[in-house]
Amino acid sequence: MTRMTNASELTVRTWSATASNAGAGDYGRYFAGTLLPQLRELPGFAGAYLLRRDLGQSGTVELTAQTFWESHEAIRAFAGDDITVAIVEPEAQAMLLDFDRAADHRSVVVDARGSVPGSMPSR
Repeated sequence: MTRMTNASELTVRTWSATASNAGAGDYGRYFAGTLLPQLRELPGFAGAYLLRRDLGQSGTVELTAQTFWESHEAIRAFAGDDITVAIVEPEAQAMLLDFDRAADHRSVVVDARGSVPGSMPSR
């Protein structure tokens, strides 16, 4: 049985973009090497995923970033007063074919990150 944490206070900010295969690789390096270190400095930042989906023979890739935040106030510290506006720096834009101009937000109901299948639940 895996250990799961009720994490209703967490909010996931989701944003997507498309890129060429090479652009997706460049953006992955930018995300890990530039963006994540900046986000980790912000109070209330709780982690992130960068997801990739190949869109077929065209060589186009969809990238989806999911960032985890402890509050909407923490998101505002990153995104400004209108938290629905996507923050995509010019350096990142140059790597992408297109990107969402808005970000979506969802509350986490169950957080199973860090759980190891087959591990004993914590007591």
